[in-house]
Amino acid sequence: MADLLLETDLPHRLHRGKVRDIFDLGDRLLIVATDRISAFDVVLEGGVPRKGEMLTRLSAWWFERIKEVVPNHFIALITAENRDLVPFPLDERYFGRSMVVRKARRLDAECIVRGYLSGSGWKEYQRSGTVCGERLAEGLRESERLPQAIFTPSTKNDAGHDQNISYDELCGIIGEDAANAAKLRSLAIYDYGRIVAEERGIIIADTKFEFGIWNEEVILIDECMTPDSSRFWPLEGYQAGGPQPSFDKQPVRDWVLASGWKDGEPPPRLPADVAAATTERYLTAYRMLTGQELPS
Repeated sequence: MADLLLETDLPHRLHRGKVRDIFDLGDRLLIVATDRISAFDVVLEGGVPRKGEMLTRLSAWWFERIKEVVPNHFIALITAENRDLVPFPLDERYFGRSMVVRKARRLDAECIVRGYLSGSGWKEYQRSGTVCGERLAEGLRESERLPQAIFTPSTKNDAGHDQNISYDELCGIIGEDAANAAKLRSLAIYDYGRIVAEERGIIIADTKFEFGIWNEEVILIDECMTPDSSRFWPLEGYQAGGPQPSFDKQPVRDWVLASGWKDGEPPPRLPADVAAATTERYLTAYRMLTGQELPS
């Protein structure tokens, strides 16, 4: 666990999130993805080796591919070669896990797209035949692909639990024009990502996006279709009707549930074997999607 970066020590920090720390560079921002990991909206003690680097490099990979269709905040992945893009010293701990981005005004909502019936959506469907209040056809099975992807926004809370909201409520929070742009762009990115991922052997069952306003336009910010923000399943062996194996942080969620931890209690410490297994899952997803190994 010596390789973990759990805390940053850079100047001009604007915000400390569950995983990412944000630093002010004037008209730009520096975003550093740490190796912290959260489950059920709580940051666990300990972390997952190489997680921050994988999240940043995979997001950069997606940002480059979608920029001609959906504008985003990405400018550059910070490495030893371009460290001068940052106006203060960086050591090697920050290379590969940091990116310089455009400074956008964040829209306070999570934009979730669900292409398959799983997780909390499956639980709600069993109770009421709906997902986030949207009625679906009868007789669907767990992990079944939906006839078409659905947009299910939620609140964006820096602390505590996000709450599912309707599209009308989203309009009330961020405005009708921004909500419409966020919805259309969320669905477009997901549809593109789903096709790309399936070609590489991964199902993106669902994912969440964040958007901001830059130059009076709604642009994608934060991260893009990573194992932290998405539910990744292997395409090989997929069969609806039950839970699926995953390349995301589901093993961490499972461990937390099995540990006996209760909401409101101090966060538990993630065991080394669970952290190592999560690293391997993340690296596998990165390798399958990009066709490359994570640089050593």
